[in-house]
Amino acid sequence: WGSKTPWKERTVEAAEYTEEQKKILEEQEKKNAVEAETKTEPEKREDKSFFHGKSERDYAGRSWVEPPKHLRKENDHCYVPKRCIHTWNGHSQCVQAIRFFPESGHLLLSAGMDSKIKIWDVNDTGKCMRTYLGHQKAVRDICFSNDGRKFLSTGYDRNIKLWDTETGQVIRTLSSANMLGYCVKFHPDDDKQNTVLAGCSNKKIYQFDTDSGDIVQEYNEHLGAVNSITFVDENRRFVSTSDDKTMRVWDFGIPVQIKYIADPTMHSMPSVALHPNGNFLVAQSLDNKVVICSTKERFKMNRKRVFKGHNSAGYACQVNFSPDGRFVISGDAEGRCFFWDWKTSRVFR
Repeated sequence: WGSKTPWKERTVEAAEYTEEQKKILEEQEKKNAVEAETKTEPEKREDKSFFHGKSERDYAGRSWVEPPKHLRKENDHCYVPKRCIHTWNGHSQCVQAIRFFPESGHLLLSAGMDSKIKIWDVNDTGKCMRTYLGHQKAVRDICFSNDGRKFLSTGYDRNIKLWDTETGQVIRTLSSANMLGYCVKFHPDDDKQNTVLAGCSNKKIYQFDTDSGDIVQEYNEHLGAVNSITFVDENRRFVSTSDDKTMRVWDFGIPVQIKYIADPTMHSMPSVALHPNGNFLVAQSLDNKVVICSTKERFKMNRKRVFKGHNSAGYACQVNFSPDGRFVISGDAEGRCFFWDWKTSRVFR
């Protein structure tokens, strides 16, 4: 049967390369070999820092990082700002993240796409106090420790760095193969300040010990890059959001999700903030809404209450609360800042 098949006559043997083609292939192979030999890794940027203030210590020997003695909280009532009172200029490219100094807020840390991290004086001069250089590429996220003496930074050079805020020295560099950190968080408990969580582009959340620099746990359930990590329930649990358009709840230290929140109507949520009372989360949804989720046992999404009116689709605009919890604040794709009343969900004009 095989010898009589009509396809047998149509079989054509593979044609051999001509002399000219062989010559071209040999030249290309030689060229590739030369390029592979001469190709070297890009030079790593040396970790360094520059202080821009007058003196690192005042007449009484206090560090420039310490909050001023005269700085006192006037009241617990927050108001919607009426006008711009100061602009900080210094980054040569767009700013990816800003963080206020814990408790006092007298300093402002900023991470730029120019691979620089800067810290600014808020209370007095309004000038840049120190510049931190260490990342080779754009800086994605930053996070202060509880006392503000240290901070974390993650960049597109696939490194997570732990910095000393005062001296500008890199205490430790955390990195792993194929790990591009999108968000970093210190554990909020004072006795766990050596524990760091990093949400990465490879769909995993890594738990680091900064004392040893080792990965002690991996949380691997997401189907897309991890965008945010938020601790809830007295820091016993944390919530993560991802490009897979889901929200997942984890018990800290146990790499198995305890709650999976997904819906066909849900969009990716690049930014999440916890209400000061700890009972609610708000998340920036990429369908031009800020959605609410309860942090009680059921972790239920509130479909009836949403904050809208801004344009955030396609942009990872940050969302947050005022310290007293009365206002929800969000950025906007057109450079505006929106304020909503937490109780009524109405926009302040």
